[in-house]
Amino acid sequence: MLEIKTFELPPIGTNAYLVLDTETKLCFLFDAPMNVRYPIDNFIVKEGYTLSGLAYTHGHWDHMLDGFKFDTDKYPVFAHHADEMFFNNPATMAAFAMPGMEMNPAPVNHWLSGGEVLDVLGRQVEVRHVPGHSPGSVLFWFVDEAVAITGDVVFKQSIGRTDFPGCSFEQLEKSIKTHVFTLPDNTKLLPGHGPETNVSFEKTNNPFVSP
Repeated sequence: MLEIKTFELPPIGTNAYLVLDTETKLCFLFDAPMNVRYPIDNFIVKEGYTLSGLAYTHGHWDHMLDGFKFDTDKYPVFAHHADEMFFNNPATMAAFAMPGMEMNPAPVNHWLSGGEVLDVLGRQVEVRHVPGHSPGSVLFWFVDEAVAITGDVVFKQSIGRTDFPGCSFEQLEKSIKTHVFTLPDNTKLLPGHGPETNVSFEKTNNPFVSP
């Protein structure tokens, strides 16, 4: 059985998602916000899980600053190649990060282009490239489970910011229409910030995306 545990991390409420296979006791992490390593380790040890991989929805600082703390030589780490500069040199984001943060590169050993189908805990996960909030934003769609981890592409009745370098509202709107709103209506959307939502609700109630 598959379960998903949400970790909401300060300083700006970034969601990390730990996907759990309750039978094999393997788990897989999506995004690594600052200060997530301790609660992840605490949960894994307490519940008897083994971390088998890590994937990033995009390379902005609030989603990757704890990435260097994980044993990334032991399992696959996925991210889109268009955000490679953020993962390799996070100091380039200092202008739109909070002052005084430790910004270490986050190792990635599997670069994505979009269109891949990954095997995550024995489940089929489709990678969709959804630029606009960042050049390398991706969503991860668990096809049979009708769940998509969307990062900062779309939120409940909102969308990701488009005022950072490399952002584009027009591109983001196109990504949402092409790759989010084409998912089945019952697909649960797990965003990088805020509460979960679903495709049907956002099609009708998101004021930032025109019909």
